[in-house]
Amino acid sequence: MSEQTQNPEQEVELNEEISKMQADVEAAVEAADKHAEQEQSPEAEIAMLYAELEAAKQTIADQKDGVVRAAADVDNIRRRAAQDVEKAHKFALEKFANELLPVIDNLERAIEFSDKENETLKPLLEGIDMTVKSFNDAVSKFGVEIVNPQGEQFNPDFHQAMSIQPSNDVTPNTVLAVMQKGYTLNGRLLRPAMVMVSKAADA
Repeated sequence: MSEQTQNPEQEVELNEEISKMQADVEAAVEAADKHAEQEQSPEAEIAMLYAELEAAKQTIADQKDGVVRAAADVDNIRRRAAQDVEKAHKFALEKFANELLPVIDNLERAIEFSDKENETLKPLLEGIDMTVKSFNDAVSKFGVEIVNPQGEQFNPDFHQAMSIQPSNDVTPNTVLAVMQKGYTLNGRLLRPAMVMVSKAADA
Protein backbone atom coordinates (compact mmCIF):
# COMPACT_ATOMS: atom_id res chain seq x y z
CA MET A 1 0.00 0.00 0.00
CA SER A 2 1.32 3.40 -0.98
CA GLU A 3 -0.44 5.35 1.78
CA GLN A 4 0.16 4.60 5.41
CA THR A 5 -3.01 4.08 7.41
CA GLN A 6 -3.26 5.36 10.97
CA ASN A 7 -3.66 3.08 13.89
CA PRO A 8 -7.22 3.24 15.30
CA GLU A 9 -5.85 3.87 18.76
CA GLN A 10 -3.79 6.79 17.49
CA GLU A 11 -6.86 8.23 15.76
CA VAL A 12 -8.87 8.07 19.01
CA GLU A 13 -6.07 9.74 20.94
CA LEU A 14 -5.86 12.48 18.31
CA ASN A 15 -9.59 13.14 18.45
CA GLU A 16 -9.48 13.31 22.25
CA GLU A 17 -6.61 15.78 22.10
CA ILE A 18 -8.51 17.99 19.64
CA SER A 19 -11.64 17.94 21.82
CA LYS A 20 -9.58 18.84 24.88
CA MET A 21 -7.98 21.75 23.06
CA GLN A 22 -11.39 23.01 21.89
CA ALA A 23 -12.74 22.82 25.47
CA ASP A 24 -9.70 24.71 26.80
CA VAL A 25 -10.22 27.45 24.17
CA GLU A 26 -13.93 27.78 24.99
CA ALA A 27 -13.18 27.95 28.74
CA ALA A 28 -10.53 30.60 28.14
CA VAL A 29 -12.95 32.65 26.02
CA GLU A 30 -15.70 32.39 28.69
CA ALA A 31 -13.30 33.38 31.48
CA ALA A 32 -12.14 36.34 29.43
CA ASP A 33 -15.73 37.45 28.89
CA LYS A 34 -16.51 37.19 32.63
CA HIS A 35 -13.34 39.08 33.49
CA ALA A 36 -14.28 41.82 31.03
CA GLU A 37 -17.74 42.08 32.56
CA GLN A 38 -16.36 42.24 36.11
CA GLU A 39 -13.65 44.75 35.32
CA GLN A 40 -15.74 47.78 34.32
CA SER A 41 -14.05 51.05 33.67
CA PRO A 42 -13.97 53.49 36.65
CA GLU A 43 -16.17 55.90 34.69
CA ALA A 44 -18.82 53.25 34.13
CA GLU A 45 -18.72 52.17 37.77
CA ILE A 46 -19.05 55.80 38.96
CA ALA A 47 -21.97 56.34 36.60
CA MET A 48 -23.68 53.22 37.93
CA LEU A 49 -23.15 54.31 41.56
CA TYR A 50 -24.43 57.82 40.74
CA ALA A 51 -27.58 56.37 39.19
CA GLU A 52 -28.15 54.22 42.29
CA LEU A 53 -27.65 57.29 44.52
CA GLU A 54 -30.16 59.32 42.51
CA ALA A 55 -32.68 56.49 42.74
CA ALA A 56 -32.19 56.32 46.51
CA LYS A 57 -32.62 60.11 46.79
CA GLN A 58 -35.85 59.94 44.80
CA THR A 59 -37.17 57.16 47.02
CA ILE A 60 -36.39 59.22 50.15
CA ALA A 61 -38.05 62.30 48.62
CA ASP A 62 -41.18 60.30 47.76
CA GLN A 63 -41.36 58.85 51.26
CA LYS A 64 -40.84 62.30 52.82
CA ASP A 65 -43.61 63.76 50.65
CA GLY A 66 -45.93 60.95 51.72
CA VAL A 67 -45.18 61.60 55.40
CA VAL A 68 -45.79 65.35 54.99
CA ARG A 69 -49.10 64.74 53.24
CA ALA A 70 -50.21 62.25 55.87
CA ALA A 71 -49.34 64.75 58.62
CA ALA A 72 -51.30 67.48 56.80
CA ASP A 73 -54.31 65.18 56.46
CA VAL A 74 -54.22 64.36 60.16
CA ASP A 75 -53.93 68.07 61.01
CA ASN A 76 -56.92 68.91 58.79
CA ILE A 77 -59.01 66.16 60.38
CA ARG A 78 -58.07 67.40 63.86
CA ARG A 79 -58.93 71.00 62.91
CA ARG A 80 -62.31 70.02 61.43
CA ALA A 81 -63.14 67.96 64.49
CA ALA A 82 -62.26 70.90 66.77
CA GLN A 83 -64.45 73.22 64.66
CA ASP A 84 -67.34 70.77 64.78
CA VAL A 85 -67.05 70.52 68.57
CA GLU A 86 -66.88 74.32 68.86
CA LYS A 87 -69.98 74.73 66.68
CA ALA A 88 -71.81 72.10 68.69
CA HIS A 89 -71.03 74.00 71.90
CA LYS A 90 -71.95 77.38 70.42
CA PHE A 91 -75.22 76.40 68.79
CA ALA A 92 -76.49 73.54 70.95
CA LEU A 93 -78.96 76.00 72.55
CA GLU A 94 -80.31 77.29 69.22
CA LYS A 95 -83.57 75.33 69.34
CA PHE A 96 -84.09 76.07 73.04
CA ALA A 97 -83.41 79.79 72.50
CA ASN A 98 -85.92 79.92 69.66
CA GLU A 99 -88.54 78.48 71.98
CA LEU A 100 -87.85 81.23 74.56
CA LEU A 101 -88.20 84.15 72.12
CA PRO A 102 -92.03 84.10 71.95
CA VAL A 103 -92.14 84.11 75.76
CA ILE A 104 -90.00 87.27 75.86
CA ASP A 105 -92.15 88.79 73.07
CA ASN A 106 -95.36 88.17 75.03
CA LEU A 107 -93.97 89.68 78.22
CA GLU A 108 -92.83 92.80 76.32
CA ARG A 109 -96.24 93.11 74.64
CA ALA A 110 -97.91 92.86 78.04
CA ILE A 111 -95.90 95.89 79.17
CA GLU A 112 -96.34 97.79 75.90
CA PHE A 113 -100.13 97.50 75.68
CA SER A 114 -100.97 97.75 79.39
CA ASP A 115 -102.53 100.78 81.03
CA LYS A 116 -99.45 102.38 82.56
CA GLU A 117 -101.56 105.06 84.28
CA ASN A 118 -103.44 102.47 86.30
CA GLU A 119 -101.86 102.55 89.76
CA THR A 120 -103.06 99.05 90.63
CA LEU A 121 -101.20 97.62 87.63
CA LYS A 122 -97.88 99.34 88.28
CA PRO A 123 -96.48 96.70 90.69
CA LEU A 124 -97.49 93.98 88.21
CA LEU A 125 -95.87 95.80 85.29
CA GLU A 126 -92.70 96.37 87.29
CA GLY A 127 -92.57 92.64 88.02
CA ILE A 128 -93.05 91.79 84.34
CA ASP A 129 -90.37 94.31 83.36
CA MET A 130 -87.92 92.75 85.84
CA THR A 131 -88.78 89.30 84.47
CA VAL A 132 -88.01 90.44 80.91
CA LYS A 133 -84.68 91.90 82.02
CA SER A 134 -83.85 88.67 83.87
CA PHE A 135 -84.70 86.66 80.74
CA ASN A 136 -82.47 88.85 78.58
CA ASP A 137 -79.60 88.73 81.08
CA ALA A 138 -79.88 84.95 81.34
CA VAL A 139 -79.90 84.26 77.61
CA SER A 140 -77.11 86.78 76.96
CA LYS A 141 -74.81 84.67 79.16
CA PHE A 142 -75.18 81.92 76.56
CA GLY A 143 -74.51 84.14 73.53
CA VAL A 144 -78.04 85.33 72.71
CA GLU A 145 -78.05 89.02 71.75
CA ILE A 146 -80.94 91.37 70.91
CA VAL A 147 -81.17 92.95 67.44
CA ASN A 148 -82.98 96.26 67.93
CA PRO A 149 -81.90 98.47 64.99
CA GLN A 150 -83.99 101.56 65.64
CA GLY A 151 -82.41 104.47 63.70
CA GLU A 152 -79.75 102.25 62.07
CA GLN A 153 -79.22 101.51 58.40
CA PHE A 154 -81.24 98.59 57.07
CA ASN A 155 -79.19 95.37 56.98
CA PRO A 156 -80.85 92.50 55.07
CA ASP A 157 -78.66 90.01 56.89
CA PHE A 158 -80.32 90.83 60.23
CA HIS A 159 -83.46 92.83 59.38
CA GLN A 160 -86.68 91.99 57.59
CA ALA A 161 -88.45 94.96 55.99
CA MET A 162 -92.20 94.77 56.65
CA SER A 163 -93.02 98.18 55.15
CA ILE A 164 -91.39 101.19 53.49
CA GLN A 165 -92.19 104.76 54.50
CA PRO A 166 -91.20 107.94 52.60
CA SER A 167 -89.29 110.33 54.83
CA ASN A 168 -87.36 113.59 54.50
CA ASP A 169 -86.06 113.42 58.08
CA VAL A 170 -83.64 110.52 57.64
CA THR A 171 -81.54 109.07 54.84
CA PRO A 172 -83.11 106.34 52.70
CA ASN A 173 -82.88 102.75 54.04
CA THR A 174 -82.94 103.88 57.67
CA VAL A 175 -84.95 101.81 60.14
CA LEU A 176 -87.83 104.04 61.22
CA ALA A 177 -89.53 101.58 63.57
CA VAL A 178 -88.94 98.10 64.99
CA MET A 179 -92.10 96.02 64.97
CA GLN A 180 -90.43 92.98 66.50
CA LYS A 181 -86.90 92.64 67.86
CA GLY A 182 -84.51 90.16 66.34
CA TYR A 183 -82.01 87.88 68.06
CA THR A 184 -78.64 86.30 67.30
CA LEU A 185 -76.84 83.35 68.91
CA ASN A 186 -73.06 83.76 68.92
CA GLY A 187 -73.31 85.89 65.80
CA ARG A 188 -75.67 83.56 63.96
CA LEU A 189 -79.13 84.94 63.23
CA LEU A 190 -81.90 83.29 65.24
CA ARG A 191 -84.65 85.62 64.08
CA PRO A 192 -84.50 88.81 61.98
CA ALA A 193 -85.83 92.08 63.36
CA MET A 194 -89.08 93.09 61.64
CA VAL A 195 -88.74 96.74 60.71
CA MET A 196 -90.17 99.73 58.83
CA VAL A 197 -87.63 101.25 56.44
CA SER A 198 -87.44 104.77 55.06
CA LYS A 199 -87.18 105.82 51.45
CA ALA A 200 -86.72 109.16 49.77
CA ALA A 201 -89.90 111.23 49.83
CA ASP A 202 -91.55 111.96 46.49
CA ALA A 203 -90.80 115.45 45.21
